[in-house]
This record gives sequence, C-alpha cells and structure tokens, in this order.
Amino acid sequence: MKRTYLTYIFSKRVLGYTLFFSFFTLDHGFAQNRSQQGSQVLEPIVQKIVAEANNNSQLESLAFELLDVVGPRLVGTPGMTRANEWAVAKFESWGITAQNQKFGEWRGWERGISHIDMIAPRVKSLAGTQLAWSPSTKGKSIQAEVISLPDVKDSLSFHKWLPSVKGKFVMISMPQPTGRPDHNWEEYGTKESIERMKVSRDSLAVLWNNRIKASGVSANSIPAMLEDAGAVGILTSNWSKEFGANKIFGARSYKAPSLDISLEDYGMLYRLTEKGISTKISVETASKDLGNVPSFNTIAEIKGSQFPNEYVILSAHLDSWEGGSGATDNGTGTIAMMEVARILKKILPNPKRTILIGLWGSEEQGLNGSRSFVLDNPEIIENTQAVFNLDNGTGRVERINGSGFVHAYDFISRWMSAVPAHVTKDIKTEFPGSPGGGGSDHSSFVAAGVPAFMLSSLSWGYFSNTWHTNLDTYDKLVFDDLKYNVILTAVMAYKASEEAKLVNREQRVLPAGTDGKPGIWPPIRQPRRTGVGY
Repeated sequence: MKRTYLTYIFSKRVLGYTLFFSFFTLDHGFAQNRSQQGSQVLEPIVQKIVAEANNNSQLESLAFELLDVVGPRLVGTPGMTRANEWAVAKFESWGITAQNQKFGEWRGWERGISHIDMIAPRVKSLAGTQLAWSPSTKGKSIQAEVISLPDVKDSLSFHKWLPSVKGKFVMISMPQPTGRPDHNWEEYGTKESIERMKVSRDSLAVLWNNRIKASGVSANSIPAMLEDAGAVGILTSNWSKEFGANKIFGARSYKAPSLDISLEDYGMLYRLTEKGISTKISVETASKDLGNVPSFNTIAEIKGSQFPNEYVILSAHLDSWEGGSGATDNGTGTIAMMEVARILKKILPNPKRTILIGLWGSEEQGLNGSRSFVLDNPEIIENTQAVFNLDNGTGRVERINGSGFVHAYDFISRWMSAVPAHVTKDIKTEFPGSPGGGGSDHSSFVAAGVPAFMLSSLSWGYFSNTWHTNLDTYDKLVFDDLKYNVILTAVMAYKASEEAKLVNREQRVLPAGTDGKPGIWPPIRQPRRTGVGY
C-alpha cells in the first residue's frame, strides 16, 4: 500500500487527476491485503481490541439504555438532558473522565400524550403525533371540522378565504396518490401502470405547488397565518416514501397544535373533505413549554501519557429528532463511539495522545454543538491529530473520503493497514477527496483545518426508512455491522494516537467551480447558541 513518487507528483501538481490516481493506488493496496488475509498478522493491541469487541460487546445494552429507556433526544427536551446525564454516568463507570459542557440554550419543550380520533362521519383512531415544539391543547379535547387548503386564483383570494379557517383543523400537506413505495410498484406493477402513477404523482405535485404559490406566501409561513386567523390546529403528513414511515420535524405554529398524520389516515381525511363530506376530529395533546433551557455537549477523555495536549477525537452527535427514538440517527454513532472508548480504556489505558470523545448536541439544527466546540476550544483544535465521525445509520463503514487533505492517503492508509482485513476489504476510499461544507459534525472540524473524516456506512434503507422518521427505533439496528465499525474506529484511533508526530494538514487546491472561480475551503460557521428565530 505504499504510494509511489509518481502518484505524489500527480496529486500535488495536476489536481484534475488527483482522485483517479490516488484512488487507483489505494484500491490496489487494499486488494493486496484482501488476497493476503490468511497471512495478515495483527499487532497484539489490535488482537485484544478485536477480541474485546467480539466477545464482550456492550453495544446491545448501550442501545437498550439509550434508545428504549432514555428515548428520543430533541434539543431542549428532558430527553436530551437525560441522555447527557446518562452518557456521563456511563463513561465514569468505565473509569473515563466526562462532563457536560454548556454551549448555548434552546426552547425547552416536553412531549405529552397525543390522542387523535376521527368522530365524523364515523369513529376511528388516527395514527399521528405532535410535531416537535408544538403548542398543546393543554390536556383538553378539541373537536372541530377538518378542511384543506383551497385552490385559489391569487393572494387576494387566499386572504378572502382565511377567515373561514376559524375554529377548524386545516390540512396543509399534499395528499399522496399512492401509499406504496416505488420499489413495491416496480416489483409488481406493469410498465403502463407505473408510468401512469408517476405521471399522476408528478402532476399532483405541480398543482399543489402552484396552489401554495398562488397564496402569495411560503409554505413555512402558512401555519402561523392560519392560527392567526383562528384555526384550532394544523395537520400535516410528511411521507418518507416507505411503508409506514413519516418524517417528523418541528412545528411552525405557536398557538395552535401542529400534528403529523400518517399517509393512510391523512389521505382518508383529505378524500372525505374534498368530496364534501363533513369530517370532524377530536384532538388532545399535553405537551409543555419549558422556557429556555441550557444545551450541552458531553465530553469525555482518556488522558494521553506522552502527548496529553494532543488529541484524537471520536465524534458523534447525541441529539435526535423524536418521531422515533433516534436509533440510526444517531444512536448508532453514539453507542459505537462510546464502545470504542470503553475498549480503548480497557486495552490501552495510557495512549500516547489524549483520546477525546465528543457527543455533540443540536447537530440536527445546524451542527451547533460541534461548531461551538471548535470555536470554544482553539488549543484543542490546534493540536488535534484526527477526528473520526459516525453519523449515518447502522451499516458497516463502506467509504472514507480524505476531506481534501493532501497527505490523507499516507496516514489513513497507514492506520487502516493495521485493521483486520475482513473489516477493511470492502471499504472504498477517495484521496485527497473534498472538504464537506456541512452534513455532519466532521465538517465543523474540517472547516478549522483539522483532518476530520466521515466514516460513511451502508444505507440499509436509511434515508427512506429511518432518517428522521417515526420508524427510527431499536429494532432497526444491525449489531454485527456496528461491531465492524467499532473495530475499525478503535484500531484507527489507536494508531493515530501512537504516531510519532502530528500529521501534515496541508490542504489541496480545490478545483474551480461551475462559475469558473477558484474553489474555496469551507469557512468556519457560527453556531446557533439559542433557539430564538429557529
């Protein structure tokens, strides 16, 4: 896996060829490893890491405690506070120093019960829940008629219609023409019926967007306008294009409760109202507004013995949305990095460099926890060897990008070569790669010039099934894959901590953009340290 001088010249001088030559060389190196799996000799420390990860895994118990007992971890909620406190206690039980570091505050909110029932033209319990930070009915039942947004000609017509919402629940999402995901249609549908379905869906989307546009206001502004006009509640349905899955985000109303209704029940309500049948629902919610509450990062560390003021950072965000329990986003990243820390503390209690574990808060609202940490800890940022970040589901790591650091090939390849070949054999790499401007917490460090890497994993239907949905729960975890990730991360962190010196941070010259202007390294961005205006 040794890079040739010729490859180095190309990566330095002819940037248009960087990815091709660097990727080719690395793939060849790991192909050699794959052919020599039987003869690979693991270092004694690595052997112990693998044995501990496989024979004494704590992943299932960590997942149970975090996902089933603590539950979802929306910023500003008691669930997030419980998660911060649980993580500190768990680290300390392993002999790892930990604390919660405040970086800001957010609008405090506590979820209560949600009872949603159709009471006319017949009785049926509806599948749905409050959106995050939604106002409540204060524990009382509100019974009212359901109506939908009208197909108006222009803004004047929309404002003339607004008074009619007083005392009613208003549906503001497009009804889906099919509740079957595309893969189900492709398995069973005829070519003709699939085409008709897609044309119908696309046409409906255009018509609905035109309906919103004709109102003269943005879709995000409509809930506040409706409640100001006297609507008693807002009904939405944000389908995730998979059976039973809806995206559950935050409310944009401040007085009337906002509810997400399942595709199936929302479609029924919409059809009834569109056919002129009087439809009523009964809603009872009991959430609480808690005022402003502090926001924290949970920070733990295993102190270095030789270079205690130099760092290898294990990164994952602890917060989540809360339609489910935040299992694959990002309970999996959290428990994997905690398990890595546990194993390293047991196997390598005195690493050369300090192993720092950052479980970030408010990632979902804009990487706020990690961005705050970068700005608040310049001495750590200046002396960080590498950051390894896990944040995209339950699958095995399949891809590592060099994040735009010219020499990433050298040190990443060196660290990966110590990992068991059966763990690395299918991992694709891109060097030097490109710096990500956002998406997950490694971006906060990359912007500050720190070699930080997203350990990207196999999908397992992540974006349609679990990402920010009501189905993001414990049962979606694949523990065998998570063990692979623990072994990979633990070995790479060990090797990074043992390097003789800090790695070279030289950044690649980025190619020109579509506008012809030179590429610019992503800038450090200010975090939101308050929920005001979010």
